[in-house]
Amino acid sequence: MDKRYPSVREAVQAIRDGDTIIVGGFGLCGIPEHLILALREHGASQLTVVSNNCGIDDWGLGLLLESRQIKKMISSYVGENKTFEAQYLSGELEVELVPQGTLAERIRAGGAGIPAFYTATGVGTSVAEGKPHSVFNGRIYVLEEAIVSDVALVKAWQADTSGNLRYRKTARNFNPLAAAAGRLTIVEAEHIVETGELDPDEIHTPGIYVQRIVQGGAYEKRVERRTVRQHEEAGA
Repeated sequence: MDKRYPSVREAVQAIRDGDTIIVGGFGLCGIPEHLILALREHGASQLTVVSNNCGIDDWGLGLLLESRQIKKMISSYVGENKTFEAQYLSGELEVELVPQGTLAERIRAGGAGIPAFYTATGVGTSVAEGKPHSVFNGRIYVLEEAIVSDVALVKAWQADTSGNLRYRKTARNFNPLAAAAGRLTIVEAEHIVETGELDPDEIHTPGIYVQRIVQGGAYEKRVERRTVRQHEEAGA
């Protein structure tokens, strides 16, 4: 089955007001740039967005904050975005902060059909308030519920027409987890090949998790903070 869609604009038309969306990426690395831009143009609002963070003020998910399409963020880090801070402090944006490993596991569990799991992370802090606790082998654990989204937006390096995906280096990050946990998974890929052209041993996400694929291109791939050191002269 050929899962290609003709454009990112058409691929995101299924997103509705109030949907929960898991978005792959870590900072600006491996984010589905074109799908985010298409969603901004589409205009769906009151969204709950699950992602490690929310981009920066003028790129990535920060664009959806700017257009006030996000009602709630479920994330583990918010420190690079002044718009995020302003909307949260004004009460305009609801935020659920989740430890990074717990967030990854909640998404992974959702994709695996596991409804909840126990973890020691966050016990005794505000993260665990109001959640069931239990003791195993003399240690207290808190129950965390899995996350399953209406839609997942994913960035892949390569995809075949059946939806099998490969990611490139650190751009893999949250993308495989997001792909598995979406009821509708939409992927933008830098390269799309025919089914059978990818080495089965190198496929990171099987096509069974993917419903729509679009061709990406002209990526900016911004770097949040470029850090370099001055060149040291030989013998100095």
